Amino acid sequence: MSAARSAMPATRRRVRLMSRPLLFLAPLALTSCGTVGGVPDRKPAPIIETSDVDRFYALYDARDGQPSADELQAYIDEGTEGLRVLAERRRVTGERIAQAIADRPELYENARECTEALPAATLRLDDALERLVELYPAARAPAVTIAIGRGRPVGIGYRETGVQIGLEALCAAEFLNPDVEDRFVHVIAHEYIHIQQSEELADRVAGDVPTVLDISISEGVAEFVGEMISGDIAYGSLRGDVAGREAEIEWAFLSDKDKTDLSDWVFNSTPEKPGDLGYWVGYRIAKAYYHNAKDKEQAVIDMLELTDPNAFLETSGWYPGIEFDQ
Repeated sequence: MSAARSAMPATRRRVRLMSRPLLFLAPLALTSCGTVGGVPDRKPAPIIETSDVDRFYALYDARDGQPSADELQAYIDEGTEGLRVLAERRRVTGERIAQAIADRPELYENARECTEALPAATLRLDDALERLVELYPAARAPAVTIAIGRGRPVGIGYRETGVQIGLEALCAAEFLNPDVEDRFVHVIAHEYIHIQQSEELADRVAGDVPTVLDISISEGVAEFVGEMISGDIAYGSLRGDVAGREAEIEWAFLSDKDKTDLSDWVFNSTPEKPGDLGYWVGYRIAKAYYHNAKDKEQAVIDMLELTDPNAFLETSGWYPGIEFDQ
């Protein structure tokens, strides 16, 4: 998952589910610590927008699970701003959704099941985003859009347009976290951190030639601060994947950090072969920075506002195989 790119192939599991309406989710209460005239200064409340999911399943059920490409394109064109952003930036088209339904119908059948976790996940995200404002009072609060796409990406986050989540992709990404509710909370928290990051860093990772270090620092900070506000990282499976191999992995990372071929380190996870080890190394670099900082409050601000991943690495105190007291 990234401020610029993310793609998660989905698992395959065939289950026939009854049609169920998606519950409407209330706005998240994201508040600041300041006051105006003695009254708490409330930031705009980010809303979890789910209407695109309702519209998709209304069409899907009306066509017995086989809507046409043209009908699915209308679903996109007439959808929320968040869905249109997802479509534009991740090449989601009616034709590609129709092909995904034909190739992997279980994605769309199983995704209904995940909607049951959304109300509880929303309450937990409310707490997480309030915690974000405690840590970073300048936090932005754009909307979170949950929609149905083409099976990928799981989620993306942009400063100007908020967070977009592919329900069917996130539901299928069990390798991130086996618990659906936890998966929603930690992934959305991760993506919400991306939209707090500096424009300079966002431009850098979205550029033509980002390095392994650029992406890993961006994702690692999102993992670390996301954990601070939600209780865990989005890529929870990485702990088991790297256990006992931290030094080996991180020496290899250090050798590759300036490469623009990202394929060994990021955006390479599949259900069969977990990857994205750059996320984990970036997380540990962020953790080292925070661990070594005397002013923890300023450390969070520094992480969210950093513009130069190389300078951040140099000042973090991280080294391959670093161990933490806790």
